[in-house]
Amino acid sequence: MKEDKRRFGSESQNMDDELLDKAAKLTSVYCQATGSNICIYDSGFKPLQIHLTEPESNDGNADSYPENESAIEKMICPYCVKFRPGTDKPEAFPCHGMHINAIREANRKGGSHIYQCESGFMFWTSPIYTDGSFSGALRGSGFINETAPDNIQVICNNEIAQEEFRNRFLSFPRVDNEKIQSLAEMLLLCAETLSTGSDDYHEILRRRTEQQEIIAKLIEELKAEYAKGGVKPGYPLTKERMLIAALRRGDSTAAKQLLNELLAALIFSNPGHFKYVQLRATELVVLLSRIEISPGKYGNLAMETNSRSLKRVQEAKSIEELTDILHTIVERVSSVISSFQGIPHAVALRKAENFILENYTRKISLQEIADVAGLSAPYFSTIFKEEMGENLSKYLNRLRVEKASRLLLETDTTLSEIASACCFEDQSWFSKIFKAYTGISPGKYRNQGGGIVRNISENNLSEDFLNTIK
Repeated sequence: MKEDKRRFGSESQNMDDELLDKAAKLTSVYCQATGSNICIYDSGFKPLQIHLTEPESNDGNADSYPENESAIEKMICPYCVKFRPGTDKPEAFPCHGMHINAIREANRKGGSHIYQCESGFMFWTSPIYTDGSFSGALRGSGFINETAPDNIQVICNNEIAQEEFRNRFLSFPRVDNEKIQSLAEMLLLCAETLSTGSDDYHEILRRRTEQQEIIAKLIEELKAEYAKGGVKPGYPLTKERMLIAALRRGDSTAAKQLLNELLAALIFSNPGHFKYVQLRATELVVLLSRIEISPGKYGNLAMETNSRSLKRVQEAKSIEELTDILHTIVERVSSVISSFQGIPHAVALRKAENFILENYTRKISLQEIADVAGLSAPYFSTIFKEEMGENLSKYLNRLRVEKASRLLLETDTTLSEIASACCFEDQSWFSKIFKAYTGISPGKYRNQGGGIVRNISENNLSEDFLNTIK
């Protein structure tokens, strides 16, 4: 097989030369290894370069493309070689719009997209990202769907004689869907290799696409249930309570389904009101943070939920991003609870933890907690550290720092009063412990908002939410 590499319009390309050169080298190897044809597009959907593996004629000789054929023609459609609209503008070619739509779909999904033209030629495309932004795409081709009929109809404005087009068509190998799927997956790996920034950006987009497909289906079911123009359902408070109950019993599958149902109802009832959906998501994050357990073993999860997660929700720019954040939180909470339920001394530790959560703002002794767990103090101390990952003292300090962080952000209480309310010996000791867990002093934490957007306060919470947490 002979490879033909051509480059087009570098003076106006919307892709830097370094990325284009890397893409050219990688796709050249792909082309030689698979017998595919690869076209490189920039972020403006302009074809920049193509690698062609020329087809073999029926007698085994290379059926070369005409030497006078322009690069742009091969980039748009390397098969309809006689079609020449007399311009180098991609939009003048009848297949260009089909390729653009396919690239857009691949970008939306963050993965590969397979499609075919009316004549039966198969194509597959994958997006390239630079620091999380779409910067171009790779498009593969070179094979015919095995189910394509031999009596094809010429589509390119009938510029090609039927017999000539048919002979060229039959010179390309026929493959099944499994082969195309494998080629598409290989090309996606190339696109992921070329992408920079977030290593999992493709995976994030694919995950969000799957989430939105599920929610879209649930919304369609709600549309069928509620007549057009009729009264829409209010906030699904029952679903919210069922979600929390599912998490408390460690049922991850049910929790994810309930979250999708809750979001579908919320979006369906409030179309176009992103800020309201965002507010409800904020409330849900606060509720979820209250059911997380075993922070000692798994790190400062509750503080993360009350700071980083809330910040992410507040900074989200789309429903897709909000949905993904909530799914991530639900998965984390579910994982923590499931792990906690599976440890050998779960019953004893659960009793102890419940007692600690109710009393950690006062002085409580090891013996007092061990009595609640029904174990001796030395044995309880040993299994607590083994199962929770830290000793009781550090665990209590972590809870008290979490409580203090909320008071710092949500009240005007003085540092000395907060220290006393959270059972620290004095303000100096409070500052030392707080900085050890958060990296900054209590005063600085309050001044910077602790990473939480300041407008998150109880005055901004809905009545349903306030009733739920009473």
